[in-house]
Amino acid sequence: MAKPEMRLRAVGVIRSDLKDLDQCPKQNTGQAPSAVVEIKPEYAEAAEDIKVGQELLLFTWFHLSDREVLKVHPRGDQSRPLTGVFSTRSPARPNPIALHHVAVAAIDGLRITVDHLEALDGTPVVDIKPAMRGRPHD
Repeated sequence: MAKPEMRLRAVGVIRSDLKDLDQCPKQNTGQAPSAVVEIKPEYAEAAEDIKVGQELLLFTWFHLSDREVLKVHPRGDQSRPLTGVFSTRSPARPNPIALHHVAVAAIDGLRITVDHLEALDGTPVVDIKPAMRGRPHD
């Protein structure tokens, strides 16, 4: 039986003041800057119901991450034991899909400004979903 091909399409790109990996704060430190999610024109209809104040889950592709790393010292702390990446939030992993919980601060056409995003400028966005509280129904 043939294996189905897996393909991701970037639906947008991150525009951020973070230009270098050394500038990126660790997730959930509250130190990440706001950023803009630029939606590709062909996905405009998919984004038209996003509202200011809404909480979103952004799925990005950490395109500069090392895909060969299987164990890391959590949060880069050498005093902590090596841990499998599936038990960490490390960007280095076989499929560098990142998840970001953000709030929409402003919308200007296909440019959605979000708060506290620790992704580099140019990071591809692979999906956007509403953050749900309780049981999802849509």
